[in-house]
Amino acid sequence: MNTLHPIMFAGTGSDVGKSIIAAAFCRIFLQDGYHPAPFKAQNMALNSYATPDGLEIGRAQAVQAEAAGIPCHTDMNPLLLKPQSDHTSQVVLNGRPIGNRNAYDYFRREGRDELRREVCAAYDRLSARYNPIVLEGAGSISEINLRDSDLVNLPMAIHAGADVILVADIDRGGVFASVYGTVQLLRPYERERVKGILINKFRGDLRLFESGVRMLEELCGIPVVGVVPYYKDIYIEEEDSVALATKSVQAERGKVNIAVVLLRHLSNFTDFNVLERDPRVHLFYTNNVDELAKADIILLPGSKSTLDDLCELRRNGVAAAIIRAHREGTTVMGICGGYQLMGQEVLDPDHVEGDIERLPGLGLLPISTRMTGEKVTRQVKFYLNEESGCAMSCSSFNPSSIINDSEIHPSLSGYEIHMGETFPVDGASASPLNVLEDGTTDGYFVDHTCMGTYIHGILDNPTFIDFLLRPFADKVAEADKPFDYASFKEEQYDKLAAHVRAHVNLPLIYKIIGK
Repeated sequence: MNTLHPIMFAGTGSDVGKSIIAAAFCRIFLQDGYHPAPFKAQNMALNSYATPDGLEIGRAQAVQAEAAGIPCHTDMNPLLLKPQSDHTSQVVLNGRPIGNRNAYDYFRREGRDELRREVCAAYDRLSARYNPIVLEGAGSISEINLRDSDLVNLPMAIHAGADVILVADIDRGGVFASVYGTVQLLRPYERERVKGILINKFRGDLRLFESGVRMLEELCGIPVVGVVPYYKDIYIEEEDSVALATKSVQAERGKVNIAVVLLRHLSNFTDFNVLERDPRVHLFYTNNVDELAKADIILLPGSKSTLDDLCELRRNGVAAAIIRAHREGTTVMGICGGYQLMGQEVLDPDHVEGDIERLPGLGLLPISTRMTGEKVTRQVKFYLNEESGCAMSCSSFNPSSIINDSEIHPSLSGYEIHMGETFPVDGASASPLNVLEDGTTDGYFVDHTCMGTYIHGILDNPTFIDFLLRPFADKVAEADKPFDYASFKEEQYDKLAAHVRAHVNLPLIYKIIGK
């Protein structure tokens, strides 16, 4: 098998489809017998994932690693920025948070050399183990005001010796100006690295753009390696939550209607991807109090800023609507930050999240959360504790009471990424929702209508979904069998690869990156 150059998919702007194209090529190279791995030096996203060794990376690189058929690792995304406001982000370096920075301080040149050394070292470690490396750029590669402090685009491509494919989104319009302008704004030695142009999200008859391909090639002196049509029938986990509010809120008969509360700082919305595909479920996202009243189940998702979102829920009336819905019989479940929101109080005396030191929670769970500076990031295996809810005391709780026969309840899996520690309030009995493989417990279970957990990905487990939907068995009696998410994702990666293969000049791309 030939050794290939690394390849970078860089963009004319944000949201042009770089992440999806990179995932497609990770799967294409895997199918063609190579051993690829993804890499993005710096990612900005609230949607993150825990690696097998308990560290944190951007979810997009975890998806790309899955498409490549390998475990994810922090070397694939050594620098992660998690926005906390319009001006500040938590900085995660090599999987561990190193503090919060405002944008001005972060993008100044001072201190960039240290970060540059770290991301280059991560790339070097990765490239020693895999080939080819599929790099992803960030935003536009022609932000000339930031290029001297840039860690992720052309400086990274130059370090890696990568051939760059410039990705442009034709659906948003202005594709000629965006491609030509991007190329012209590059320095000559940067322009030399751009070996191809890929037009993404094309709608309509591809023959109508044949003259446009020739014009772009003449203008830029760079070959167009493909025009990839927009698709609607391939489902790959997304990095951004922009489109969540557009999902239908019309309640459906014969299905369990599940509302995910659309928090301002919502994170890890991929927790709900399996539910979206479950034939027994109609899932929608909302922060409208009237729409919440239509739900059989309300899910409170993860949050990057629990206290700020708690303030907002009280201000916009959603907190009262959730409490009222639960009182009238609606199931309420919280995940991670949503679990913290459901408690009696959230404390932040050390100002981990901001200036607010204490806020009362929704009062649905007898728990108290104290924010701490240390972040928990780990993958976990666990069992559902079906003995919960019977007011067991801490001293009487016995992990052996868990139903863990692999033929009845196989070991479940997920991951934790959270700040803060949560305990039952004084006088409350322990009633964990789950018990982890090491015998420690997670979450709180009042009854089938009220529960919370720190485990992201808990809803990827069919056993847990069955448990959540059990009270609605009569409503979904005629629905199809539960959804196999692992098989579904593999099928989607293969469909994505086939779609991209059909619309790019793959022999030309192999010629570009072949030695």
